[in-house]
Amino acid sequence: MKLADTYISGVGTFVPRTVVSVAKAVAKGWYPAEEAELHNLAGAAVAGDVPAPEMALHAARSALKRSGRAQADLDLLLYASTWHQGPDGWPPHSYLQRHLVGGDVLATEVRQGCNGMFIALELAAGHLDAAPGRQAALLVAADNYGTPLMDRWRMGPGYIGGDAASALVLTKETGFARLTSVCTTTVAEAEELHRGSEPLFPPGVTVGRRMSFATRNEQFRHQVMPKGEATSALFKIQRALMEIVERALAESGIEARDLARVAFMNYSEEIVEQRCMAMLDLPMSRSTWDYGRTIGHCGASDQILSLDHLLTTGQLRPGDHMLMLGTGPGVTVSGAVIKIIDTPPWV
Repeated sequence: MKLADTYISGVGTFVPRTVVSVAKAVAKGWYPAEEAELHNLAGAAVAGDVPAPEMALHAARSALKRSGRAQADLDLLLYASTWHQGPDGWPPHSYLQRHLVGGDVLATEVRQGCNGMFIALELAAGHLDAAPGRQAALLVAADNYGTPLMDRWRMGPGYIGGDAASALVLTKETGFARLTSVCTTTVAEAEELHRGSEPLFPPGVTVGRRMSFATRNEQFRHQVMPKGEATSALFKIQRALMEIVERALAESGIEARDLARVAFMNYSEEIVEQRCMAMLDLPMSRSTWDYGRTIGHCGASDQILSLDHLLTTGQLRPGDHMLMLGTGPGVTVSGAVIKIIDTPPWV
């Protein structure tokens, strides 16, 4: 989706001060020593008993304040999440409506896994373009994985779970950055990769089954792979990643060598290098892996957390292009390109 006049005016984050190191996790027996050595991750941000919606509210307030926008300017609120947010049946975006944006703003939850913010970007951009007078959208993502049915240290292959929230304000008037492209595709034949051999009913959480993508991936490889279709599906995921990158760059009028930085998911060093940076023929120094390895994979927030980190540490300057790239259950593959127009006033 090529975009002409869609801007980012504010970014906000909430990253817990408590970071549990991988070394401690290994010593406690939470994380296998061989995986620590292989993946070279440093730690995971841990929120304790701070609810995800509370973290989301903090990040949203920061983004709105930084944007210089008033609550009355908002036309849309999108809330992305990957894990349980509170009481079942309760919509977490209503918490932000009550405490921040009010009830007149169209609000809904986006359940698109780790690519939730990419989907939110595309939906919000379309919503703002759909009618004259629409000004701004607030996009939020938040997760706290510290629950009995989730083991952050064994969440999935090549990553550990971190708790965090992120938010950004998308506007039609000029902001500090322009969103030049956002696109998503789905490799539907690979949906079993995140389902494994679990039954569709009853849902696992309703019978107290722990969630582990690592276990489901193993089930996929050992029970589905022999069928022959799985190998083809895995190749299609990587091909889709390449195609999304090509499309996002083409819609932005740039090439890979023009990218100042690349934000992939907060995965292990070898995954970020092999699946992302090698494909772009760019060095790891242009990735955000050095930052991501310190906080863990934070659901749908990884790329926005990296954007905020690069801005506040002076690693993105006017004229720079940044590629955000991710994958999610489904299997969805998403990409977005932003161009920094000006140094944000809060930096």
